[in-house]
Amino acid sequence: MLYKNLINIGKKILVPGAGLIVALFLYGFFAAVNEGGTFHKPANIISDKRVISNTEVLSRMKDKASDAKDFVDRHGFDVSYCFLVDMRIPSGKNRFFVYNLLKDSLEATGLVTHGKGSENESGDLVFSNMPNSNCTSLGKYKIGNSYNGNFGLSYKLMGLDKTNSRALDRAVVLHSYMGVPNSEVYPSSITLSEGCPAVSPAFFAQLKGYMDESQEPILLWIYY
Repeated sequence: MLYKNLINIGKKILVPGAGLIVALFLYGFFAAVNEGGTFHKPANIISDKRVISNTEVLSRMKDKASDAKDFVDRHGFDVSYCFLVDMRIPSGKNRFFVYNLLKDSLEATGLVTHGKGSENESGDLVFSNMPNSNCTSLGKYKIGNSYNGNFGLSYKLMGLDKTNSRALDRAVVLHSYMGVPNSEVYPSSITLSEGCPAVSPAFFAQLKGYMDESQEPILLWIYY
């Protein structure tokens, strides 16, 4: 009789306790998913297929910077700096680069979003120039005038290639977003955008400094 009583007491204690543990787990999971009021995956397993070595990242950056140096000189852009974004790198790693074209060196790095429409089950991002695709568009952009929009201070982007020629029509702009962290979070991913390259407020302030000091437009180049 005493044995049965102990079992019944144990059930009354353990069952609610297990329910509480499950409830706390689910709460933590959905809090991570909805951080900042925007879809946020707690771990980006898909992006593992896009991890590349630091050596490869640097090599790709150097190649783009070399091409960018010729482009800006011929088309009236700022010849001191350009912004390079390597979408081959997972979103939880720094992939937005401020490159000093005169010194041929990297000056600053930060996290940047890609469009939610670019997510793909295969692990490779997809890109589109189509309206309402919510995709990131690859190519060279001229960073235009600033304005105050839904996310505060933003900079218009004019697509210079066939792959991003509809950037203005799609309202793809450079802006900051509170949901983007200031430092790397890999293997977690960061929030997704509707195609805009959004960065953290702190990194945006750094970029603004370069743009405000320049007398010529700065080139932004998103590549994969």
